[in-house]
Amino acid sequence: MAIGLSEEHEALRESVSGWAERNIPSEVVRAVIAAEREERPGFWGGLADQGLLGLHIPEEHGGSGYGLLETAVAVEALGERVAPGPYVPTVFASAVILASDGKAHAELLPGLADGTLTGAVALSGSITGTRGEDGALTVSGTAEYVLGGALADVLVVPVGTDRGEEWVAVDASAATVTPIKSLDITRGVAKVELDAVAVPAGRVLDGLQGPAVLNLAAILLGAEAAGVASWCVTAAAEYAKVRVQFGRPIGQFQGVKHKASRMLVALEQARATVWDATRAAERRANAAGGASGAASATTGADRELDYAAAIAGVVAPDAAVQCAKDAVQIFGGIGYTYEHDVHLYYRRALTLRALLGPSAEWAESVAALALDGVTREMEIDLPEDAAALRESIRAEIAEIAKLSGQEQKRALASGGFVMPHLPRPWGRDARPLEQVLIFQELKAAKVKLPQMIIGAWVVPSIAMYGTAEQQERFLPKTLSGEMMWCQLFSEPGAGSDLAALQMKAEKVEGGWKLNGQKIWTSVAHVAEWGICIARNSSEGSKHEGITYFLVDMKAPGVTVRPLTEMTGENLFNEVFLDDVFVPDELVVGEVGQGWKVARNTLSNERVSLSSGSGGTGASVPDLIGLAGRLGRELTPAERQELARVVCEGHSINALGLRVTLKQLTGGEPGADASVRKLVSTSHAQHVSECAVGLLGASAVTAADMKLGDPGYWNRAVLATRAMTIYGGTTEVQLNIIAERMLGLPRDPEPGK
Repeated sequence: MAIGLSEEHEALRESVSGWAERNIPSEVVRAVIAAEREERPGFWGGLADQGLLGLHIPEEHGGSGYGLLETAVAVEALGERVAPGPYVPTVFASAVILASDGKAHAELLPGLADGTLTGAVALSGSITGTRGEDGALTVSGTAEYVLGGALADVLVVPVGTDRGEEWVAVDASAATVTPIKSLDITRGVAKVELDAVAVPAGRVLDGLQGPAVLNLAAILLGAEAAGVASWCVTAAAEYAKVRVQFGRPIGQFQGVKHKASRMLVALEQARATVWDATRAAERRANAAGGASGAASATTGADRELDYAAAIAGVVAPDAAVQCAKDAVQIFGGIGYTYEHDVHLYYRRALTLRALLGPSAEWAESVAALALDGVTREMEIDLPEDAAALRESIRAEIAEIAKLSGQEQKRALASGGFVMPHLPRPWGRDARPLEQVLIFQELKAAKVKLPQMIIGAWVVPSIAMYGTAEQQERFLPKTLSGEMMWCQLFSEPGAGSDLAALQMKAEKVEGGWKLNGQKIWTSVAHVAEWGICIARNSSEGSKHEGITYFLVDMKAPGVTVRPLTEMTGENLFNEVFLDDVFVPDELVVGEVGQGWKVARNTLSNERVSLSSGSGGTGASVPDLIGLAGRLGRELTPAERQELARVVCEGHSINALGLRVTLKQLTGGEPGADASVRKLVSTSHAQHVSECAVGLLGASAVTAADMKLGDPGYWNRAVLATRAMTIYGGTTEVQLNIIAERMLGLPRDPEPGK
């Protein structure tokens, strides 16, 4: 999934990618590298003809009148071709000019939109200016490492004046521009020198502040970084499918699979954070009455934009560098040669990160904003026709809110509000839009859903595969939270390979007898019922001959022995079944087809386990709360670690919103959903580890929630170790991503 989500954005991306494939093949890039000096590339006019230079520029100034997100979509697509030339510098310059008060708009934006002018922006410099009576400035000084500076007609530079930092747009012809040999050999940087250059008042970009320019840099250079990372992921995965070593494709080796999967994770996090930063910019623009979304001031929209852009400034450049490094590793010796293109992407990634400034500086901005209470709610813009549906849902929930206790929970269950996506009568056949509205209205009414725990994984399987009698008997009480379940899947010798289970199911008159042992069974010591898979036949593949049973946990022959966990608590259990009789009417689905039912349960389990903090309380708001209670300033190292965790949490939230929005439009979530599941399982670990690091010597306190912060967080750091194990280990999830999302070959069957 690319930065853009909508059908229009996908169409734009396909159009730009197709055009770039035809017009910017590797031979064109290599020709630019071989040229004696940098010039506008031969495809420059085509970029203008396609309207790609003015996507974000208003129609009145010759643009298409779209927004920053559309430009980010195009930048990402061209980044995948490591496109040379001044495209990104020019759209960056026009976006910065557009962010100013408007005096220079009519003069400069039309030329930047139609390609007759090129632009560049100096992100830093030592330039000063003195003001004349007419508001004009006379500026002198130097700015180095200006991306695209040697090809620019218009230079946007910062100037120190009596009013502080101001920004001006000067003609490149009035400056001395000296190309600097660049690490990125496909696109140049330059040194810009100004000596008493007169800047008329109309070229002083009033209303523009330094953070505004940096926000735009994080978005646009971040979008290009995502494009670089995207090429690296795709190219490395395709190579891993065909490169044979030791008699099989290297993509079949788990080490390569996991590296490629981690690359995809980094890419999707980069896309999600850049995408959200553009959303924050658009929200800022709307709040400002149509002005550009770049300005940074003191309003809520401004601070949210600063926060989102800073996170993109951390995540996207680092993702590009990491993906490029890993791509070189997967390509091996061929990737280290000059002839292969991968080094061009590595050079581009390193250059983008250098231009944006050290990740540590962006991370410091993230930490400062987070510690100051800035956050960003992932709000959903719903269609206009949602209003009537919302009113209907609100009215139903208002009646339920008048009830209390178990009566309220039963009303929620009978109304289909607990799992609304299920078919009636257990749910509401709710499409994604209705599900979102239900969640919002329940939250607004402060109505809490029943705690089903394992039952949340059981209900969908019984609703889909159970008989009418099973559904009537078990679903109402499970949905209302009155019936407690456990899951009898894992066995001592099977672990994540559930198809290797050994529990036997023997057919007897009127039912089945189950014999064997289950382990890691949560809440089995208090559960009334258990879902159990057992092997009724050893014939066929290991996924065949498995049946799905509903087991009465108080039945004769069921023995539950609690296991003491790392925390000292007893949530897990081992369960022994000795000649436990299960009647035929408690078989779910067809005999021998239990794997199909179990897969339904597991899919619901993994969705559930990957949301929020997994019940540990280890979340970013909790961490920020701890930092505020310490009574001291955090050290630079602590602030960096906190920022890393904040960035990760924000990316998870952005990925979750992208999944929801994709579902609202009837699309498939794609890689966002798989990546979010994986990252979420370890996030609470990272939160709690960061918290324990902040505690210092008090972290020797026993793990006990009654002992204040040290005990609370020590319990969390112990409890969260389970999150990357249960519900599918991290390593298994990485294999799944590699095989299903990247198409890498499956592991060979044992013995083959």
